[in-house]
Amino acid sequence: MAERLLILRHGEAGPGRPDAERELTGRGHEEAQRMAAWLVARDELAGLRLLASPYRRAQQTAAIIGEALGVPVETLPIITPDDAPSMVADWLLAQPEGRPLMLLSHMPLVGALTGLLVEGRVDRGPGFPTAALAELEAEVWAAGCARLSRLTAPSGLD
Repeated sequence: MAERLLILRHGEAGPGRPDAERELTGRGHEEAQRMAAWLVARDELAGLRLLASPYRRAQQTAAIIGEALGVPVETLPIITPDDAPSMVADWLLAQPEGRPLMLLSHMPLVGALTGLLVEGRVDRGPGFPTAALAELEAEVWAAGCARLSRLTAPSGLD
């Protein structure tokens, strides 16, 4: 049976330094709430495990999504903007089967990881607008073995 992976980029963040402390803008909060409402309306996410980057904007987005779905947020330190997609793929391989995962992270990692899993190349991933969600399915989380079933952005939910 195919496993499911949801890859979500955080909502819009304001400028600032250090990068890890950047916060969501008002628009970023709205984007996250819009995606959360859309996810709540779907019934196939039972048992979802929500893992977020430790960066503030990702944690803020995850809190909105987690509260709406009624799931706890776990922090996964290896999904910050500049982490290696191959390291995340190795982590995915070590996870138990049967439970959908959502990774809430940043560009360029979300695009590179999607490219690696679907196309086998980190430079072939899609562009992710803020708060966009990629839905992947695979029998195994290895390079080139996944199928991208949907890419949804908050602006496309009108």
